[in-house]
Amino acid sequence: MKVKIAIADDNSFLINTVREKLSFFEDLDCKFSAINGSKLLDLLEDNHNLDLILMDIEMPVMNGIETTEIVKQKYPHIKIIMLTTFDNDENIFNAIRAGADGYLLKEINAKDLHDGIVDTLNGGAAMNPSIALKTLKLLRNPLSIENEKDKEDIKLSNRETDVLEHLSKGLNYKQIAENLILSPNTVRKHIENIYKKLQVHNKLEAVQKAKKNNLI
Repeated sequence: MKVKIAIADDNSFLINTVREKLSFFEDLDCKFSAINGSKLLDLLEDNHNLDLILMDIEMPVMNGIETTEIVKQKYPHIKIIMLTTFDNDENIFNAIRAGADGYLLKEINAKDLHDGIVDTLNGGAAMNPSIALKTLKLLRNPLSIENEKDKEDIKLSNRETDVLEHLSKGLNYKQIAENLILSPNTVRKHIENIYKKLQVHNKLEAVQKAKKNNLI
């Protein structure tokens, strides 16, 4: 069974580059591409028999974060990997909170892209090393939150922190599993839990929004 993929990116050169990377693998099939989120949603109306979308963040008309949120509500079976040139902190958290299943940088090589797609479809979460590192930093220095309970929301277990640290060094699931004496499935589960935790602290998100809008 081939993995059915769509690409959303406003840069046609990058769409072609990604298509070319996917074409090396017989198990991947790029069904269609769209130049913005709105166009992608139109195409999905007619064909949502997809496994995964590679989604750019910065797009005109409708950006990747808004689009991810809508796709996840309408078609929860479709996995989404954000494929972006940006690895700034805010984008990472906004994308994960919108429901993204993974986060890779566009300059990724074909093999790592393929591995990231397979990992994500198997319930893991593709995460570029520099993004894992940023996530670690953000989790270690959460915003100064006054309510202790809110701080608890964002706590990772020691194991999850270990996994994130290994990810940030560029190790794959198999290598992490060997280093931590775990099964690759357990590593995958930890990564899934890390993503879940990043999605749940609405109070933290509220604090961030309030600060951003100069309300506090």
